[in-house]
Amino acid sequence: MPKDKTASHIKINEAMKAEFLEKGFSDASIRSIGRRASLTSTALYRHYSSKEEMFCAVVEPLVQEIRQRMEQHKQVKYRMVDAHADAEMLFGESIIDIVKQVILPNRSEFYLLVKCAQGTRYENFVHDFVEANQGDLAEAIDCMKAQGYPAIHLEKEELHMLLSAYMTAIIEPIIHGYPDEKVTAYLDRMSDFFMPGWMNIMGLAPMESQM
Repeated sequence: MPKDKTASHIKINEAMKAEFLEKGFSDASIRSIGRRASLTSTALYRHYSSKEEMFCAVVEPLVQEIRQRMEQHKQVKYRMVDAHADAEMLFGESIIDIVKQVILPNRSEFYLLVKCAQGTRYENFVHDFVEANQGDLAEAIDCMKAQGYPAIHLEKEELHMLLSAYMTAIIEPIIHGYPDEKVTAYLDRMSDFFMPGWMNIMGLAPMESQM
């Protein structure tokens, strides 16, 4: 009977993930991954052509899910702005919610992205993420101003610093390996801290003051 390539592939991916988590991309070795998967290096190369391809195979499903969710988030917010939604609707979902729902269930893959990816195309993942969202947020602020929201103009450097601080803070609990319940509690606290500032930038009154 033919070997179950799906089961074999799963075993290889688990071995790759364990190796990269333990050693990082730079110090991981094909031979060690092979030993973990009970395969020779030659057999591994039938599945993946390089060590970087192996690393990317582990993290890219999460990268794609993050990007898709962020794009959905952006499109929903633009529709709300076009409809002149109030603060409660516009801030009903934030990046913190995406961290909870997408990143937290895949925290080991996320750890690989931000702590173990040196030497791969993802070694600057957080910086690249901030850069991409900086452009999106600048466009969103301009869109809100065009729709009559009293949003505040920010210089490019200001926006970059604010987003960098925001992203660094909300991923810290995951990077430090806190249990899920603590991560969720810390993220809720950070939402309480950061959201009033973002609302002020967008020209929106805090939700409590609208009651």
